[in-house]
Amino acid sequence: MTRSVFRFLSRQPDTLELASDRHLLRLPRYQDYRQWYSLRSESRRFLEPWEPAWRNDELTESSFRTRVIRNEQEFSSGQAVPLLVFTRAENVLLGGLTIGYIRRGAAQCCMIGYWMGERHAGQGHMFGALELAIPYIFSSLQLHRIEAACIPDNTRSIRLLEKVGFRQEGYLREYLKINGEWRDHVMFSLLAADRQS
Repeated sequence: MTRSVFRFLSRQPDTLELASDRHLLRLPRYQDYRQWYSLRSESRRFLEPWEPAWRNDELTESSFRTRVIRNEQEFSSGQAVPLLVFTRAENVLLGGLTIGYIRRGAAQCCMIGYWMGERHAGQGHMFGALELAIPYIFSSLQLHRIEAACIPDNTRSIRLLEKVGFRQEGYLREYLKINGEWRDHVMFSLLAADRQS
């Protein structure tokens, strides 16, 4: 009963795919492990400065399976929409984009986070992924506001957010523990009205 109520409130189907001519965004599956392991492993030094510290079992298959189960639960309950980003034609894993911390009630808001494999960075893939995710957030999820927080020296991510229309709002001191250290972040937001103007 509770699950069906959450499903109704979040207006989400059992499965989700967002696609353009170039990209496909979908929920993670067990069979994605090999591609995910390969991409995360080879991109480790590239990703670690921007992510929470990796656990010792970060890249194990059992850890990935647990992640998939948790992702399914978060999606079913309307708490988050964790997506993997693929090329549509070749089904090559490029990275990930999570619509998280979904808040209903008076807030109608979410937080987005993303990562891109090193060999795919700087090629417009995450821009394409965001151009699929943003309309889904405002139309299908019917949220009012999207937030994103960036480490101030992550200029690539800041440029990306600005390119899709996010505006800088504030400075958050020691906001998240990234790679073992509490790091300041810059807060960005995008409102549904911003995309209509």
